[in-house]
Amino acid sequence: MNIHEYQAKELLSKNGINVPAGKVAFSSDQAIRIANDLQSEKFVVKAQIHAGGRGKGGGVKIASTVEDVGRLTSDMIGMKLITHQTGPEGKLVGKVLIEEASQIEKEFYLGMVIDRSEEKIVVMASPEGGVEIEEVAKNSPDKIIKEYVDISVGLLPFQCRKIAYFLGLKGKTANKAVNLILKLYEVFIKSDCSLVEINPMILTKSDYLIPLDAKLNIDDNALYRHKDLSEYHDPDEEDSNELEASKWGISYVKLDGNIGCLVNGAGLAMSTMDIIKYHGGEPANFLDVGGGATPQQVTQAFKMILSDKNVKAVFVNIFGGIMKCDTVATGIISAAKEVGIEVPLVVRLEGTNVEIGREMLSKSGLNIITGSDMKECAAKVVESAQNS
Repeated sequence: MNIHEYQAKELLSKNGINVPAGKVAFSSDQAIRIANDLQSEKFVVKAQIHAGGRGKGGGVKIASTVEDVGRLTSDMIGMKLITHQTGPEGKLVGKVLIEEASQIEKEFYLGMVIDRSEEKIVVMASPEGGVEIEEVAKNSPDKIIKEYVDISVGLLPFQCRKIAYFLGLKGKTANKAVNLILKLYEVFIKSDCSLVEINPMILTKSDYLIPLDAKLNIDDNALYRHKDLSEYHDPDEEDSNELEASKWGISYVKLDGNIGCLVNGAGLAMSTMDIIKYHGGEPANFLDVGGGATPQQVTQAFKMILSDKNVKAVFVNIFGGIMKCDTVATGIISAAKEVGIEVPLVVRLEGTNVEIGREMLSKSGLNIITGSDMKECAAKVVESAQNS
């Protein structure tokens, strides 16, 4: 689960980490009241969406007066903010964070993430703050330090000192950095995070280390342990189909292609997307109905796929085990009756009750394209999408 910057900072503050004073505003009037309460010489107005690169897209602005805060807030709320992470469709801004402006002496990058190849948490830091870490890794890999954490003993102070010295911090400032990194790690573990990213972490002219921006992702599978953190979920930031899929117990992720995929099993779903790309096509979604899907779930999956206007063809790729092929056939026929299937439909069925499923589809009157194997079906669905 992704959370907003203001929520991340609220969580950091609750765990003893100093963050810039500020509050979230949903209107220009509310923003002005917050700015008056802050009594700062300058303010920062920051659009709150689940995407990076907000500054480049016009979602972070400096305000010199309270009146400027109100004007900038009015301009931002309701705008479509487009960044490299939102895609060309952008994201609608519904709220902004009003903060006191900080006097920046130096900027750093600090992040924690799970390195699955090493099966460890890794702490990463760089003196190149404010820059995307991927760019730093590509152009200046020597400016990144990585410290892997032995989960049985946790992050140790000597590792934090090593990071602080790498960042060029010394004396009391280095000690402050050690303290900050240890507290961030505590938040990471206690909140079951999959990512904590502070970019930039700043050293102020008053010699304070502050997270100027904060991004936290929380493991969805651990949310049952964190009812309080579940309240941070913002459905407005989620794809409507992805939200609907979660209600039905379907794994769905929207992608940028034009070939809808309905598959059972995550591994087969990944293979299906790979073979579509191998034949020159682009999948429009990842969709796994699971091993024990009902006809109602299959019908709902079809509705979600067909609601995507970019979809030019659909590939149903099922290996029947617990979920029988006739169950899939029932779902396909139900979906056709409810919403209609006006794009080419390529179906590959194998496994339990495959002959029953194929017979049901052949008698359904639907215009279905079949193939002898997965490779042939993938080639046909790509060709169908290109010709639609």
